[in-house]
Amino acid sequence: MGFPKGRRRIVVAVAALLATAAVAATVHRVLAPAEVSTPARGAYPPAAAAAVGVVGRLPVAPLIVDGRLRVYAAHRQIYADRPVDGRHRTTPYWSYRRWPAELDGVVASGTTVVSRWSDGRLVALDARTGRVAWEAAGPAPVGERAVRRTGAATVWDPQGVFVARAADGRQVVVATGAGARGIDLADGRELWRADADPGCREAVGTTASGQLITVDACAGPAVVEFRDAATGVVGVRWRPPGAGDELVATPVGCGTGRVGCAALRTAAPGEDAGRGWLVGDGEPVPAPALDRPDAELVDGTAVAVVDGVPVARSARTGAELWRRPDLPAARLLAVQPGRVHLLTETNDLVTLDPVTGAQRSWFALNAGSDGIGWAPGAAYAAGGFVAVERLREPVDPTGDDQRYYLTSEPVILAAT
Repeated sequence: MGFPKGRRRIVVAVAALLATAAVAATVHRVLAPAEVSTPARGAYPPAAAAAVGVVGRLPVAPLIVDGRLRVYAAHRQIYADRPVDGRHRTTPYWSYRRWPAELDGVVASGTTVVSRWSDGRLVALDARTGRVAWEAAGPAPVGERAVRRTGAATVWDPQGVFVARAADGRQVVVATGAGARGIDLADGRELWRADADPGCREAVGTTASGQLITVDACAGPAVVEFRDAATGVVGVRWRPPGAGDELVATPVGCGTGRVGCAALRTAAPGEDAGRGWLVGDGEPVPAPALDRPDAELVDGTAVAVVDGVPVARSARTGAELWRRPDLPAARLLAVQPGRVHLLTETNDLVTLDPVTGAQRSWFALNAGSDGIGWAPGAAYAAGGFVAVERLREPVDPTGDDQRYYLTSEPVILAAT
């Protein structure tokens, strides 16, 4: 015998409500904002002492942190593996994931790794444990960037987030976008904030003396502005002599993420011809040795490949320090303190001392049976290591990732 008609309706309504509640709970669990932190379980690894040569190949771009870990970027995740000289990517040492925010950029200093997210949130992780050290609100990033599957743009060339060392030794995270904020790297305290129109202001890097470099075109012809990273106070506002209304400023002699830059190059939009300048506490001073668009600065030395020959000059005086006509035709791939990295036409990696031009190492960038028939993409150099994206020839910038990259593990990592 069934329920009476009225009671049956009540039972059906209650069942429907319970089903709706269950679905709502499931949707909430799946779509609600969430953070998942998976800290390290093993011991912090020792510093690497890798032998010179190719270390291995990776599917994603590594950021070397503290000489001990490799940190990677995914769409909604930042994670690390070890050892730093491992031949392949290994099981994550630690991991941090957010939802639904997307990872926008990563910077690191010492044992602190700072991630910036699409909602502007800044999350600092202790590289030794993977635990959250602090979180802070930052300005939301502006514009969109094309980030391919290696994540190189996120960890090697983050936009709108920098680290600067102030005159008193304090380190400051500066985040820009819809405004600008300075955050103490040690504890996440907000030090200052400033309004800014991202449509006419672009932060391009930080100086070795602790200033944020910004190109400001909001109130007339573009000027280069130097803002104290610790206080937010704008000091020097400068225009290169003879500059037009529009201006492009490219930091030179920087660490990863365009931090600690010792110089910059200015040019009109779309022009290769530029002018090099050394930056410090006052106005920039001319450095003609950095005028070439391919010139790099390392250890006070301006290095460029001129008519196929690597040439080094004093950035301050312009005096030639050395040249290496004996080397095969090569391109300047990257620099880091104590090292100049050149890539030959046959994809040999040649590393020179920037002060003397003496050879430090020379070997083929070849992993396994991959061969040397590839074109270099984005490159990164830090801690004695070099990492390079290998692209399929002929390079098709519009192709999908499978067509664009040489293999499923396109990043080759080498110790120099």
